[in-house]
Amino acid sequence: MAMTRSTLREYFHTEYQPGERKLVQKIDFFILTFCCLSYFTNYLDRSNLSNAYVSGMEEDLGFVGNQLNIINTCFTVGYVIGQIPANLSLHYVKPRYFFPACMVVWAGLTMVTASAQKPQSIMAIRFFQGIAEATTFVGTHYILGSWYTERELGKRSGIFTASGLAGTMIGGFIQTGIHSSLDGRNGLRGWRWLFIIDGIITLPVALYGFIFFPDTPSTTKAFYLTESERALAVSRVPPVEDRSPVSWTFFKNAFSSWLFWGFVVLWIIAGETESFSTNTLMALYLKKHPTTTYSVPQLNNYPTGVPAVGIISTLFWATLTDFLRGKRYLVGYFIGITGVVTSAMVLAASKDPTNPASTAVVFGAYYWAGAVYACQATFFAWANDALRYEQHMFRAIVLAGMNLGSNAVNAWWSIIFYGASMAPWFTKGMWAMIAVSILLAIWTAGLSYMTTKHERARRAEFTESSSGVVVDHKIAEYA
Repeated sequence: MAMTRSTLREYFHTEYQPGERKLVQKIDFFILTFCCLSYFTNYLDRSNLSNAYVSGMEEDLGFVGNQLNIINTCFTVGYVIGQIPANLSLHYVKPRYFFPACMVVWAGLTMVTASAQKPQSIMAIRFFQGIAEATTFVGTHYILGSWYTERELGKRSGIFTASGLAGTMIGGFIQTGIHSSLDGRNGLRGWRWLFIIDGIITLPVALYGFIFFPDTPSTTKAFYLTESERALAVSRVPPVEDRSPVSWTFFKNAFSSWLFWGFVVLWIIAGETESFSTNTLMALYLKKHPTTTYSVPQLNNYPTGVPAVGIISTLFWATLTDFLRGKRYLVGYFIGITGVVTSAMVLAASKDPTNPASTAVVFGAYYWAGAVYACQATFFAWANDALRYEQHMFRAIVLAGMNLGSNAVNAWWSIIFYGASMAPWFTKGMWAMIAVSILLAIWTAGLSYMTTKHERARRAEFTESSSGVVVDHKIAEYA
């Protein structure tokens, strides 16, 4: 009990160097406000497609079969193509220029979607939108890992991820408001207004980032940081030599590293445990409900409970794993259990589809499944922790590779297991979810063993070193 009280006291009363608390408050404000607003608008612009689909776009544009899934796949292909180039670009183009420029592009493409007359047009638009949005998630995790200590990282990653879920959640309410107030205004349907308004909302955030975003500790020229604060920011993170990554040796060693593949495969598996939410299965279930016809406001509002649960779960696990000194792997076991149980609930409900209790079970399953969003912040924080002493751009490659691998699989996974034509029960998808959930628990156990072993070896090597400088022996491999 005394140890627990001591741990709690240490966690909530962190000892800072002189001036460090003020520095952390500044970077919290300027980094997190921009990153969270950026991710909020990113998910707002991304999730509006499903909101529009159930709000009249399907009928207006004559969607057939799995065309909605094909559009999502086009976005995913662009997103995959852009991952590694986008993160490597942060080595050459200052983030305060690169992030806002990408935002302006995807905002423009979002507004252009309002003019679409057929599903094929949206397929082309979403492909390029995917490229523009590629750096938002992994690029931000790279920036967070550059500024924050291991003790601080989980909470910040959780807040950032929660902002994206807030965009998904609020998107439903925005669409409801737009549909009721603007549907038919100036001859435009409500779902078209949604794309226009979402795009406009993004532009002020891009301007804010261009003015205030501080880049990285070693390159920042932010006017609100003093010279001593810039030096302190550099001293808070491990002194890792940062060389240009454009060389055959760098890529060869990076792609042959067990750290790369360990975390890439982790996120490939974990990404598919989010399939219930990312494929908006609850909205499609309501749209194709076997006995009940739901109104447009209900179709948009009821699924908002999914990201709401995701926000709570994300913040809880991000904070808890910080408190537990970085035991991020625990989330993998929680998600494994969640995936198995929620899938079993939907499968059981499908056996008696006209029973009112069946609907209640499905609602409960999809809301609970929203909790798996916790893996986004926690697993990327885990990767940042494990790669803290590696070359910066190797860390960027791993983070980008994680999202690339996950989306490359999701591009076809969603069509095979969660096609819109499979609504309302997605039986194949439920069995696929059970399989990946079990696999996630197994992979998490193996990776946690390897990363713990790697960290012990690094500490032993540092202890034996007489230089007193924390330098990982693997850094030289990426030169």
